Amino acid sequence: MATADLSHAARLVCAPTAPGAEGGDREPRARYAERWTLGGPEPYVVPLPAGRVEAAHTQVLALSDGMVLLARPEDDGHRFVLLYPSGPGTAEVPLGGLSGPGLRLLPPVPGGRRAYALLPEAGATGVWWVRGEGLRAPVRVARVPGRCSGGAWLDREGRWLAVDRFDGTTGLTRAVTVDVTAGGEVTPLLQIGDHSNDRLLLADPDSGLLLVRSDAPGTDRVGWGVLGSRNPARFPDALHPE
Repeated sequence: MATADLSHAARLVCAPTAPGAEGGDREPRARYAERWTLGGPEPYVVPLPAGRVEAAHTQVLALSDGMVLLARPEDDGHRFVLLYPSGPGTAEVPLGGLSGPGLRLLPPVPGGRRAYALLPEAGATGVWWVRGEGLRAPVRVARVPGRCSGGAWLDREGRWLAVDRFDGTTGLTRAVTVDVTAGGEVTPLLQIGDHSNDRLLLADPDSGLLLVRSDAPGTDRVGWGVLGSRNPARFPDALHPE
C-alpha cells in the first residue's frame, strides 16, 4: 500500500525458495517487508528483512518518513514495530501491541506520519492510534458502537475518519465519521434512503469527492457525491454496467 502523498509504498514479499535437503521439495518461503521509494526520478526498492520470518498475515503500512509499520499477529493479538534501513541491516522500533482478534490497519493518514487501526470489541469497534510523534504505546481514540469496516480519510489533517458501521439494532450498514483528535465523536455521513445500506468506497480529501455503494436505488449500485453538498448522491448508468 502506498502513502497518501505517493512518496513510498510497502509490501510483504517471499524470499527465493531453496532446494530441500534431499534436493526434492523446496523449503517454505521466508517472508519479509520491502519499501518502495516512489518520489524520486526513478522508483527503487529497499528490502527490510528483520532477522525473522514474517507471518503470512502480517500487515504492512508505508509511512512518508520512509519507515514501514508492521502489525505482527500473535496468539493473543498483534505487535507493532517500525522497520527502517540501518547500515547493512534493518533496525526495529517496538511500538507495543493490542490484544484481541480482528485487528486491521487503516489506510495511510494524509501527511503519512500517523497510523491507526480498527479493533473489534464487545458490541463496538475501537479506533486505535498506533504510531505518532511521542507515542510509545497504542492509544484508543474512539469507541464506535457496532461493527466497523472500510476506512477513508476525509481531510488532509487526518482528523476525520470515515468507516462503515453495521448497526445490529437496525440491521443496516452506513458510513459514519469519527473525529479521531477530539474525543472520538461519531456523526452520520451517509443516509441515502430510509432503509438503505450506504457504504463509502473512496474519498478525495482535496475535492471532497465521495465514491459510494448503496442499495437505495433498489439494488447495490456505485454512485458519487460531494462532501458537504446538499445535492443527493448520483448513480449514473456508466457506473453500473451489465
